[in-house]
Formats: sequence, C-alpha cells, structure tokens
Amino acid sequence: MKTRTVVLTTAALAVTIAAAQAATGLPKLAVKPTYRVCFNQSEMDNPWRLAQTASMQDQAKKLGWTLIFTNANGSAAKQASDVRSCIAQRVDAIFLTPREEKPLTPVVLEAKKANIPVFIIDRNVDDTVVKAGTDYVTFIGSDFYAEGKRAAEWLVKTTNGKAKVIELLGSTGSSPAIDREKGFHDYIAKYPGIQVIAAQTGNFTRDEGRKVMEALIQAHPDATAVYAHNDEMALGAITALEAAGRKPGKDITLVSIDGQKSALQAIIDGKLGATVECNPRFGVKAFQTLKDYAAGKPIAARLINQDRFFDASNAKAMLNSAF
Repeated sequence: MKTRTVVLTTAALAVTIAAAQAATGLPKLAVKPTYRVCFNQSEMDNPWRLAQTASMQDQAKKLGWTLIFTNANGSAAKQASDVRSCIAQRVDAIFLTPREEKPLTPVVLEAKKANIPVFIIDRNVDDTVVKAGTDYVTFIGSDFYAEGKRAAEWLVKTTNGKAKVIELLGSTGSSPAIDREKGFHDYIAKYPGIQVIAAQTGNFTRDEGRKVMEALIQAHPDATAVYAHNDEMALGAITALEAAGRKPGKDITLVSIDGQKSALQAIIDGKLGATVECNPRFGVKAFQTLKDYAAGKPIAARLINQDRFFDASNAKAMLNSAF
C-alpha cells in the first residue's frame, strides 16, 4: 500500500487557523512576517513600568514590528481613549496593561467587535464581564494573590506570628492591589497575632507611600511591621519611618513586592526585610504568544510568570539580575 502525503498549502493552512480562531469567538489573526501592534501602558512613573515598557519596545525593535506606544499617565479614562484610538487605527493586535479593572473592560469588547485580538498583560480586566479565550486571547502576568501570600508567609515566620501591621495599598481598583491584599489577608487569618491596624492607598508611588506612612506612623506608633504592595511605596515608607525616628529593619519589619534593584539594595542595607519579585520583562513572552496565536496554537487562558523571592540570603547575589 502506498502512503499518500498531504501537504497543506498556505491558503489551506490559513483557513484551518481561521476556523480554529472562529470556534473560540476570538478575532482572526493572520500569519505575517511582521505586525503593527499597540501597547497601551497605564503610567510611566516608577522603575517597574519603565522596565516593562523597555522590554516591549526592545523586543518589537528586534523583531522589526511596528509598536504604537501610549501612556495613560495614571488615568483609566485616558487609557480607554488610547485603546479606542488604536482600534480606529486598525492595528493587528493590542497589548493592554489595564490601570483599573472595570473602566478598561468595555474597550476589550470594542476591540473584539472590531476584530482586533487583545492580549492582557500584567494587570487584569473584570473577568465577571469578559473572559480570556472568548473576549480576549489571554492574560499574561504574575499571580498577584500568590505574591500577597508569599509576603505574608515571610512576615509570619520572621515575626514569629506576632506583628501590628500597617498596609500600604496599591491603586484602588487595580488587580494587583485587589489580589495582593486578599492573598495577604487570607494567609494571616490563620494567625491571630498578626493584625493589620491601618491600611491606606499609596497608589504604587514612592512619594505617596512616604506621605501616607508619615501620617500612619504618627497615628499608630505601636506598629511593628509594614506590608507594602510594591517596592516604591516601601522605599517611601522607609524614608518616612527614619524621619520619625524609627529604625527600619530593627524596630519595624518591612516586606514588599516587585523585586526592583533599589529594593534589593535596601535589603542588603538591612532596612527592607524581603521583596517578592513581579517580573516586568514581558516583551519576549508577549510577542511569542501573539505569534503562537496567529499560527493556530492553543493558548492557555492564563500564562503565569515565574517570580523569584529576595531576602537577606540572596539579595546581594541577585542584585545585578534585578530591574
């Protein structure tokens, strides 16, 4: 018996991929040597955002893609407008890092209606309204809930389960703030000796973290620990605590999230106890996911980054690998 080899033509392959994408309800994306894509950034006011943007821009340049970059400057309304501008420009795809969940959800549906695939990176949209694999391709990012839990685990162990905690919250309504708070609180619920005595948003910025800590440490001088939703707020808190006569790392314990180089240096200096990494380098993974999607490969609804953990045991060795 002779074996007959079937070779799919480029046109037939395109039809097969289009059919697979149509079955999910997602917009089609053709296989092309280069793409014209939008990257809608939420803000550019801290090292994490700068590193994320540089990663996306560097990878686009390496691949020869056209990257249309927008900066919402901390405004969810402006970011929604930025996405709509990208839709109007008929780009091949959109990479969106939503500043807040709910305000950015409608534009995901608008992009779908315009047959433009959306890839959500870093922060999420409201998954009670839109679904990965149906309304947008996938979420690529860290597990914010796990980050909060890891911070809590370290704090419980370091303080022997006894601490009065001031919590510096991230931007209200953002998925990292929501999940980092929940992950932390769910874990410490098992340890009645760990009490959050005050919590206030510092909007993920160093200056607001400093100002909030100035007020909270005066109102709660009995605080023995600080949990900050990111390194920038933790570093601002260290400045405020020192100005108030406290000794970070000695009479008050701090833990945060992000893993930026200045935070690792603060660990080396003995002022910050630990930080959970939230990797900002999305470029390679984001663009490869787009290429895989165009090629018709199955894409998981959530693609979770593997993040490291830094404390006094490894901060010095890992310093140069941090962003």
